Amino acid sequence: MWRATAGVLASHWRRHPGQTATLLLGLALATALWTGVQAINAEARASYDRAADVVTQNGRPVIRDPSGADIPLEIYVALRRAGWPVAPVVEGRADIAGRDVTLIGIDPLSAPVLPAAEPTEGSATPETDTEGLIAFIGPPGRLMAAPETAARLRGALSQDVLNTPDIAPGTAIGDIGIVSQLLGLQNVITRMIVVADPPAHAPPLAQLAPGLEQLAPEAGADMAGLTGSFHLNLTAFGLLSFTVGLFIVHGAIGLAFEQRRGMFRTIRALGVPARTLGVLVAIELAIIATLAGAVGVGLGYVIAAALLPDVAATLRGLYGAPASGALALRPSWVAAGFAMAWLGTGIAAAQALWRMARLPLLESAQPRAWALASSASQTRQALAGLGILCVGAFAGWLADGLVAGFTALGGLLLGAALGLPWVLARGLAFAERRARAPLTEWFWADTRQQLPGLSLALMALMLALAANIGVSTMVGSFRGTFTGWLDQRLAAEIYLDAGTEDRADEIRTWLDPQVDAILPQVWTEAELGGEPATLRGLPNHATYRDNWPLLTPASGVWNALERGEGILINEQFARRTGTSTGDVVRLDDWTAPVLAVYSDYGNPGAEAAVGLRLFSQLHPNVPQVRFAVRLPVADAPKMVEALQNEFALGADQMRDQAALKALSLEIFERTFAVTGALNVLTLGVAAVAMLTSLLTLATQRLPQVAPIWAMGLGRTQIARLELLRSALLALGTAVCAIPVGLALAWVLLAVVNVAAFGWRLPMQVFPSDWVGLTALALLAALAAAALPARRLGRRPPADLLKVFANDR
Repeated sequence: MWRATAGVLASHWRRHPGQTATLLLGLALATALWTGVQAINAEARASYDRAADVVTQNGRPVIRDPSGADIPLEIYVALRRAGWPVAPVVEGRADIAGRDVTLIGIDPLSAPVLPAAEPTEGSATPETDTEGLIAFIGPPGRLMAAPETAARLRGALSQDVLNTPDIAPGTAIGDIGIVSQLLGLQNVITRMIVVADPPAHAPPLAQLAPGLEQLAPEAGADMAGLTGSFHLNLTAFGLLSFTVGLFIVHGAIGLAFEQRRGMFRTIRALGVPARTLGVLVAIELAIIATLAGAVGVGLGYVIAAALLPDVAATLRGLYGAPASGALALRPSWVAAGFAMAWLGTGIAAAQALWRMARLPLLESAQPRAWALASSASQTRQALAGLGILCVGAFAGWLADGLVAGFTALGGLLLGAALGLPWVLARGLAFAERRARAPLTEWFWADTRQQLPGLSLALMALMLALAANIGVSTMVGSFRGTFTGWLDQRLAAEIYLDAGTEDRADEIRTWLDPQVDAILPQVWTEAELGGEPATLRGLPNHATYRDNWPLLTPASGVWNALERGEGILINEQFARRTGTSTGDVVRLDDWTAPVLAVYSDYGNPGAEAAVGLRLFSQLHPNVPQVRFAVRLPVADAPKMVEALQNEFALGADQMRDQAALKALSLEIFERTFAVTGALNVLTLGVAAVAMLTSLLTLATQRLPQVAPIWAMGLGRTQIARLELLRSALLALGTAVCAIPVGLALAWVLLAVVNVAAFGWRLPMQVFPSDWVGLTALALLAALAAAALPARRLGRRPPADLLKVFANDR
């Protein structure tokens, strides 16, 4: 019985290969986008973990001097001889070719974790630990750094500098001897890593080194927390795409149920228990989910591999996070992809399985259309959507942080989607009341009748359109604000890096009579309000007075800054700590009032600025080797060429304003390439969802179409009306999606962006984007309706006449 029943059930899919392909396609697309996002997130987090392990050496305890002083090498030797398994570490900051770099020296023979170097051109990746160790030591000694840092250090050092994705930008790691030499240290170390627990017979630390203490494992950079908003954003897109894909699966499964209603009745009448039939259908769906999941995971891998380089560039550019651009196959996201495929199939099939379990044995075998939703049902759904909207609004208004922001986003999208059928139904009813011609009145009434069957697809389309509008508005606002901000921050015509103080003096002397101003650009590390920060020194010049982007301008700010009466702070620090103009904050050992707050887009950390004279007093050892040069714009290209000829400055040492802006905007575009690609994919999945719904309804619409055909309306005219119906519904959905998308953009800019990055952007609107997306929605709807309309237009008259065979 089981085998025979299974064969009967499987025969449906053999007779309807298009429906089988639709079901597999919908589930595969949903799984692919979800899996691709999870693969990207997993690879990024793995990069953070590798970087943290390299810096903290697998989170092992450390031994150091509580005063922060260096440890004599003799103490390390004494601990090793006493049986303590410790590894020495040397750490410090050095100015290399005008770049402030953190150098970390480790002993490759005793350190628990070594960074993995990327293979250089013409070489292979080390296959064994011994080869990796040789590559690390490699005479005459090597350093390893993130690709951007390595590119800056090459040529400035006699040592080779290898690329590695395991180290954060601005840091280089090498053999302890090489790093000690670069830092000018002799016979001292910074700290020791306790590689393993000391043996029982080893003397206690207090006896061997009474001035040192053993501390808990060092905390690495919390990249996962810093980049949590970015990964949450990607996950939200993946979940949205998965949800839209489930609409396709729901439609295909619903169609299969309607078409097999007679088959189920016959099987039951032949004596197959309802439980047996339910189990077989569940097994059938599980097999389909497994096949689609396998295809989806494969597609997800391809999507992730294509998007990961841009994701890595985004993470490195916005957060300084050490993210690799290479993708590894990880069991975690593969298993998650299959789990989501099974879960999604179960959710999409739940209604059909429930209806099958309640199917009366003697129910008519004639196919029927999906039950039309009553006005009361639509009203209840709309009220539920309104309640969810209110919950999301209160979450965004009353709470702060990413969780509140994404709760508001979820409430906004879900509430708007639930209310969409009610809004469209009211609009169609209004049009029906205004109709005068019989055919027009039938058209609006019939469209309203088909709305329940299309509601899921239209909700999916609205979600995709709203996401597109919201994200494009956010990106457009960011682009417009960022471009204006660049014009302020990059006001000088030329920016150059002399490299050394001697060369800087030569260049300054040569430039002085030929340019309008030479403005030093200096910065260093500092502690602002108890957290690490960057401190800038700003000259008292019109370039800064007229262009520096102050958010809270006040009279006399620049004169007070020049006199050393206060500081400027960036927006990130101000929002994170609740500091505003007039408050007093601690800068290193100095307590200073805040004169103003300035915008600092693209920088996740804290930053402050003081007058150049005060900066030189506070940090006299910071060399002035970088300059902003003011001169007429027309003379800038010639001056760049003259500087290159006179002082042999490289391309990385000198940039004109236009080149810097172009580079910054290129990084910006790469930053948002990922969200743009996911938006397009989501809109494509929504179009497929609409196609499956129309195909489902097309096979069940003959009772509605046959009477109007019998009254004289041609099949071609009916097909055209079907196309028009789809276009009008898509247009109405797009009109509803515009305010939802704008509200989504506001939440992204005012809540999520502030919680994620620490700055708030002014919202700008782009009506041309709305027109373009509406046109895409209409095109998607027409493409989705083309096949069902074509089939209806070519339907044999005999099929239409059969509708009247049973007086229907």
